[in-house]
This record gives sequence, C-alpha cells and structure tokens, in this order.
Amino acid sequence: MPFTIDRVVPWGRAADEYTRLFALSDTDLTRRILGCADGPASFNAQATGTGAKVLSLDPIYAFSASEIETRVQQTHEQILSGVRSNQADFIWESSRSLVASPEELSARRMAAMQRFLHDLPDGAHQGRYVAAALPDLPLRDSSFDLALSSHFLFLYSEHLGLEFHRRALREMLRVASEARIFPLLQMGGTPSPLVQPIIEGLWREGYTAERIEVPYEFQRGGKHMLRIARKDIT
Repeated sequence: MPFTIDRVVPWGRAADEYTRLFALSDTDLTRRILGCADGPASFNAQATGTGAKVLSLDPIYAFSASEIETRVQQTHEQILSGVRSNQADFIWESSRSLVASPEELSARRMAAMQRFLHDLPDGAHQGRYVAAALPDLPLRDSSFDLALSSHFLFLYSEHLGLEFHRRALREMLRVASEARIFPLLQMGGTPSPLVQPIIEGLWREGYTAERIEVPYEFQRGGKHMLRIARKDIT
C-alpha cells in the first residue's frame, strides 16, 4: 500500500524536548545526528540554527509544506481531544514534562510544527529532510555518529513486531555508531514486550544496550530511553 498523507498523524516536538528525552549533552549536539521518523518536529530547524549537523528522515517529507500543514490542521484538535479525555495518563508538571496543561501542550506542539513547516522547503533543498523510512535507509555505512528515534520504535510494538525492530535497529547502527530510542512504551502506555529480547539480541551481536532514565516524562512511565552502541566504543 502506498504511503499517503491521510495516513499521517503529525505531532511535532521541539528541540528542548528532544534534548531531554534523548539526554543530549552539549557534546552530543556537536556530533553528526540522524533523526529517524522525525515527522514535523522542529529539532532539525532549531539545532541547525545553532550550528549542529542534523539529517531528518521520514516518509512525510515526500509531501509539500502546504500539504503537511493541511494535515496538521485536520488532526490537531482530534489529538488534543484525546489528550484531554485521558489527562490522568500524562504528567502536567512543567519541570518534568515542560507543559502544565493541554492548552500549553497544544501551543507548544503547534509552534514546533510551524517552525518545521517554515524550515522544510529550504531544509529539503539543503538535503536536511529526506523522504525515507526504516528499516532501509539510503545512507552510507558509518555516516553519522548518533541516530535518534522518538515515538516510533517500540510505540508500535504490536503492529510492527520484533523482526521489524531488529532490522530497524541494525540499520540505524549500520549508519551510526550509537542509537537512542524513546520511549520504551507501546501504545496504551504499557512497557513494550520487545525491549528485553531486543537488548538480549544486541548484546549477542556485539553491542551494549541499556535502559537509561532521562530528565523528561510526559506520558506517565515514559522516562527511559534505550541507548545502543558498539562495545568497543563505550
């Protein structure tokens, strides 16, 4: 089935959230960074503005900024309504989640997505946004230092399955020396049953794989990332 814009549920996050949910240090931000399934996040635009080198991959980048903006407008209130109906599933403390209410969440997400939309035409021309998807990336081996994936892997554990996750992570580690995945929850907010078999398999293949608590939690219980690296570089 071809990828179409009406299958997209855009929900972009800003650079300060990326920094927290991936526990990015100042040193990390000087590395060559690859974002997998970045969607309409503003991390690329904001990080590039500070001199960082970031490439974002997502099938959504095959569409124009105006097409994506239309889809943002179509789905925004639907997503926010779901959040309002399930407020107990989230942490409304600005020190941990950076938001204190659904209204503040809405404002932050829309601001991030508008920043992305403004940057997309130039960013795509510069090669910073590429329409591609895991588990097959059009990139050379070891062309990045750090690969990130937010709210994709593990979130869709039931739909994508264990083998897809294994292939996707191997591909991220083919093109980058380190990968970080957040969160380790599946849809519904329960821990993904795929995390432990993935960790065990990666250790057998010569990688370290560890759960790390990060300074961010919005979805209740979603405060850990998986950090993976070759054992010879940790």
